[in-house]
Amino acid sequence: MEISHAHQEINITPALQARIDELLSHYPADKRKSALLPILHEVQDAHDNWLSIPLQDKVAEIIGIKPIEVYEVVTFYTMYNSKPIGKFMFEFCRTSCCATRGAENLMDYTCNKLGVKEGEITPDGMFQVVGVECLGACGYAPMLQIGDYYRENLNPEKVDQLIEDCRAGKVDLHKLTITQ
Repeated sequence: MEISHAHQEINITPALQARIDELLSHYPADKRKSALLPILHEVQDAHDNWLSIPLQDKVAEIIGIKPIEVYEVVTFYTMYNSKPIGKFMFEFCRTSCCATRGAENLMDYTCNKLGVKEGEITPDGMFQVVGVECLGACGYAPMLQIGDYYRENLNPEKVDQLIEDCRAGKVDLHKLTITQ
């Protein structure tokens, strides 16, 4: 498990706690751990899209499970981040269909355009480019995920436009649209 030494303020607001309580209410008291994944999503969204060890410990405390049970989930699923990330993480699918349709070249193109290597964050904290395993949109390759949505049938021009839209504040990471 990679450990980040970046400081993260833990802020479980009343609204976030209410959402956690609502998620927990869907499960019997002896099955509270079943709410772990959706709770981690909510907590991560409320904390700059990453989960420090102390924040993971807080989630374990809230749910009433051991911290290791949270660490196991956070380190297994790529949708959870255990260290700070760029505001806009371009997660390129790099498995068979996307690879044969040029995903690796698009990743290299995007990294060069942003002046970073894969996994690095741009100096302004805006962008990060990573390769991930199959995102299940093989018919639309090459593709990437950014926030909660997919960008499909990519080419350099579409990547350029996506970067421009992100810089212009037109991309909402939690909606399936780009504002005009």
